[in-house]
Amino acid sequence: MSTVRKESASVRAMIAARVSIGILLVFVFIGYILVWLMSCTNIFYLRWMPRVHAETNFTFIGAQGQNTLIYTLPIIFIAVMACLYLHLEKKLVHRAISKRDFKFARWRKPVLIKGALGIVTRTELAFLLMFVALLSWSVYSYLHAMFGPIRQEAAAQGLKVWEVKLSSTGLTLGLVGNICLAFIFFPVTRGSSVLQMVGLTSESSIKYHMWLGHMAMTLFTLHGLCYIVFWAETTQLLQQMMKWDDLLVANVAGEVALAAGLLMWATSFTCIRRKFFELFFYTHHLYIVFVIFYVFHVGFSSVCTILPGIYLFAIDRFLRLLQSQQRVRLVSARVLPCQAVELNFAKSSRLMYNPTSSMFINIPSISKLQWHPFSVTSSSKLEADRISVVIKSEGHWTTKLYQKLSSPPPRNHFEVSVEGPYGPVSSEFMRHDTLVLVSGGSGITPFISIIREIICLSKTKGAKIPKVLLICAFKRSVDLTILDLLLPVPERSSTDRTLDFSVTELQIEAFVTREKERKPEETEQSQTQTLWFRSNQIDIPVDTALGPNSWIWLGGIISGSFMVYLVLMGLVTEYYIYPIDDNTNQRFSAPAKAALNILSICVAIVVSSMIGFLWNMRAKDRENVRVVDRERLAPTTNLGEGNRDAEMEVESQPENAIRQVTTIHFGKRPNMKRILLDVEGENVGVLASGPKKLRQTVANFCSSSMADNLHFHSISFTW
Repeated sequence: MSTVRKESASVRAMIAARVSIGILLVFVFIGYILVWLMSCTNIFYLRWMPRVHAETNFTFIGAQGQNTLIYTLPIIFIAVMACLYLHLEKKLVHRAISKRDFKFARWRKPVLIKGALGIVTRTELAFLLMFVALLSWSVYSYLHAMFGPIRQEAAAQGLKVWEVKLSSTGLTLGLVGNICLAFIFFPVTRGSSVLQMVGLTSESSIKYHMWLGHMAMTLFTLHGLCYIVFWAETTQLLQQMMKWDDLLVANVAGEVALAAGLLMWATSFTCIRRKFFELFFYTHHLYIVFVIFYVFHVGFSSVCTILPGIYLFAIDRFLRLLQSQQRVRLVSARVLPCQAVELNFAKSSRLMYNPTSSMFINIPSISKLQWHPFSVTSSSKLEADRISVVIKSEGHWTTKLYQKLSSPPPRNHFEVSVEGPYGPVSSEFMRHDTLVLVSGGSGITPFISIIREIICLSKTKGAKIPKVLLICAFKRSVDLTILDLLLPVPERSSTDRTLDFSVTELQIEAFVTREKERKPEETEQSQTQTLWFRSNQIDIPVDTALGPNSWIWLGGIISGSFMVYLVLMGLVTEYYIYPIDDNTNQRFSAPAKAALNILSICVAIVVSSMIGFLWNMRAKDRENVRVVDRERLAPTTNLGEGNRDAEMEVESQPENAIRQVTTIHFGKRPNMKRILLDVEGENVGVLASGPKKLRQTVANFCSSSMADNLHFHSISFTW
């Protein structure tokens, strides 16, 4: 009894700490946004900033101290505290999953279905409109302040009024573009504690990044055009275009940054990105050129206003680099007749993740540079030592993979690297009474992990699990074989074949749209085959870069690296920059100072991240030894043709179990309106994954007045 009371008190303390952290961070973020709102006013620049400058303009870090204090430290603080928040949430999730209050559910309903913005919820639209309002307010405030004394400035410079207005407009557009740049890196920081705390999905993050990218490049392009026209009108075009000022703005650096940005922008439009993905993928690496020359263009003091997003992205990118350099253990592959494969990797038993997670895969034998994201189909609760992804043969890379696995002779080893998995912190879907999973084609893959998770939880005594209705549409009857993956492949050493759907309330409605009946030849050839791979000493189980306490380690790396950067830059300023510049900002080269800051940041991030990574490598080595020992005890399997029948026999078990809960409809499409109207329950989660038109159809009904009990979630692969 005393143990239960202590545990209950511990849970209450963690909940209280988590709530307190959440409230604190909300106030800090509101203050951060207020700074951006005020930063374009005369009050901010003429009254507040001089006071802050007087307090922070000391030798230790120089003139950039004021922007570091106002713009950088709040977000670094939020990121570190968010790590602690998520660590506590992770502890609480394993103890109990409480039912969430759905009084704000209307804000998650789709409000825009069709159009350039895609499917947009009320929450997303509200944030978009607020951000546009911030940009509009900033443009108005800057121009209002600059246009006040415009005639006096024109007379003093010997220019026409419209020419000075054009120059001021160009400056304003550049300053407002910085606001977009301050936020653009947050959505693409995959392991970000800030994103996880807010609860942004991968789809929403990419959507925000695209919106910010379009706005930023529109503003920066207009910024450049305004200055080009201004220089041309004042007969100084060539002189200014070739100017690299060591103390003020370096125009050449700005031109290089803009050129890199335009190339990324041009290849990011949907018509180019989907047809020429490799061009988009490789061109987008120009962000490194863009950021470096942007820093040289404006100087590091100004960069401190947008530094937090870049800094957190750099940490995440380096940790991903460390993880991606390791080869992971590919245990087996299931080759399906529908030209899909399931890759099963060895996983550290310490690694826990939630359904609808994704993982990035690199196979050097296909391409050493390309990384592709795929949905994780396994459940960390059901498969403690395995993590799986399903890959459908649809593009050049995926087709080559399928050919390598399905063509004889079968391979006995594959070199694979991974990044991730990345996914939600908690299992949102478990809070619904009923789940309706709507998929088209390969869109079924994220739902496999949900169903496997429910199968596992259904065996827990007293666990309340939702009813599940899976609506899946396929073009051909052979595509139905992907349903075999709803149950995991059994271990070679396992004699437990009891995994089935009998303990779950699962109903599957499968629609084959282009055939009126199953073809006999497809029935004969529709057997799923399993290939087992031999282990390699350098291959390790899949695990996160920072181990099971990754949020604590990430918080330590963020705070530790930032302190190391401040100390390094303080020493450089004290003993190298200050003796030359004497805090005047008029003698020491601004690009050289920016380069020293970049170098200090890189050193700080590399050192701090390596400490965390290498410390956790010790536990990974022990885990690898355990996995290898377990596999040595397992009976070996010959990969040749002689054992092909045994593999097929294993796969017949899930097929029989799936048939019992599946109804197949040939020659028609699902009537989503009728199906959703027939679903009963006050709290129904509707997840749609697959083609754009299918998701729009489901979203359109869920946004109507007839669907107050339906809570829509979209999962997209075609951004």
